[in-house]
Amino acid sequence: MFIEAVDNETGEAILGSIMPRLFTPPLVTGLPGPCGCGCALTPETSDGFEAVEFAERVLMVPPDPWQRWLTIHALELLPDGRPRFRRVLVLVARQNGKTYLLSILTNYWMYLCGPMLVLGSSTKTSMAVKAWKQAIAHAKQAPELAKEIPEGRGRGVKTGSGQEAWQIVNGSRYEPVASNEDGGRGDPLDRVISDELRQHRDYSAYGASYHAMRARPYGQWWGISSMGDDRSVVLNDLRDNAITFIETGVGDERLGLFEWSAPTGADLLDPRAICQANPNAGRRFPISDILAEARAALKKGGEMLTDHKTEAMNIRVPILDAAIDAAAWALAASPGSIKTLRGSLAAVVDVSYDGLHATLVLAAPMPDGRIRLEEAGAWTSSAEDGPAVTQMEAALPALLARIKPQAFARVPGPSDASSAALDENKKRVQWQPRGVKIEKITGAQVPGMCMAFAALVTGGNIVHSDQPLLNDHATGAEKLYQGDVWRFSRRGAGHCDGMYAAAGATLLARTLPAPARLMSVSKLRKTESGD
Repeated sequence: MFIEAVDNETGEAILGSIMPRLFTPPLVTGLPGPCGCGCALTPETSDGFEAVEFAERVLMVPPDPWQRWLTIHALELLPDGRPRFRRVLVLVARQNGKTYLLSILTNYWMYLCGPMLVLGSSTKTSMAVKAWKQAIAHAKQAPELAKEIPEGRGRGVKTGSGQEAWQIVNGSRYEPVASNEDGGRGDPLDRVISDELRQHRDYSAYGASYHAMRARPYGQWWGISSMGDDRSVVLNDLRDNAITFIETGVGDERLGLFEWSAPTGADLLDPRAICQANPNAGRRFPISDILAEARAALKKGGEMLTDHKTEAMNIRVPILDAAIDAAAWALAASPGSIKTLRGSLAAVVDVSYDGLHATLVLAAPMPDGRIRLEEAGAWTSSAEDGPAVTQMEAALPALLARIKPQAFARVPGPSDASSAALDENKKRVQWQPRGVKIEKITGAQVPGMCMAFAALVTGGNIVHSDQPLLNDHATGAEKLYQGDVWRFSRRGAGHCDGMYAAAGATLLARTLPAPARLMSVSKLRKTESGD
């Protein structure tokens, strides 16, 4: 035990939470049973009690308190004897023993519930093999289990890159594979362990293994992970569906969620929040270690902070390496209109990587030196209206004629091939409004443009009108490093053309001459607030 935090009122030690913050409640109701948490589960309604006894008496590796609780609840039974949960989603902070627990359960399934075909997958084959080896080690340390592993090369334990397998005399078999579209295709599966589910960016690996249980009515799929970001599509979809059932009772009652996590927005220096995400905090590792890491992450910010939130606090973040400081962006919101700054407007357009979205952003210098931004146009591809780029090119002449910016440019990138009509070398007379100067932003300028814009946001030198599209693109923009510099990643979780356009407009606005007649700062702010 590492007793470091004590409740000021009760004097009791603050330790990792045995029960998860979010979980699917048992179908079984009634008087409290032997689980100890107050639920009504018993050995007749959950195989978890038998699995715990097997771990304690045969494997001689008693589960940690939270692992015991999870085993009992996740192995609840339906009246007909099938597992209550067809899919089990376990979310807990790193290094609390979730993979270790599955190596114990694998032995229980193979020896006491067999014959079973168990598939263990992870993002890398080496990680899947590591968990596979741990399960075998448990069996070999228990004499009565070890004797059921056939002797002879390639019989009980088969090794070799991509050929690993472990089989026991009752016919149960465990194979480790990488999480991909081929992992799990073949023989029907009885148990699937999908480790590091946060890394599944699409359904190819999940579909290959989960649907291999179709002919196994007693099959069960386990997804174990710490929290991910907006790209963790499988994890996020399953979690959202499970929470909907927990909150409403509507949905898939055979999808179980067991989540040890700190709430979104939790104080990273709060020992209780740490213990919500780390059930072994104070038991197998000291809380002070996580507190020290939190202080460093809070000081550094950026990727280090988001990494700490996901790995140590199990908090979902939109992206792992944010390009724009979300807190600073929120503080930059200020009601007002860029119309008050006519005479010093810069306009820049950008098209998303997939060509499905385009955004026009205006920027203008304010009397106090800050830059005000405003989205002035956005286009989305649709069957009715056609491609976003076509819509944009058709709308720009009239839009720019009405806005009358001093300068206009487009950001180089995926729009190069599709926006030839905007190229300054084409016939400008066809679309260029009188008085609008066409500027050129080069590819070499883009990384510096993005980095400078992010720094201006962090420094409080950007003001925006709190428009939903810009807010969405700002909080979703991720860094893409190119050597020692970076730009906004066009292949992140969502579109970021709004941020490219904002950064480009800011670049142009900072080079424009100040308007001939400027309001005082106090008068401008009164105008913006509507006073």
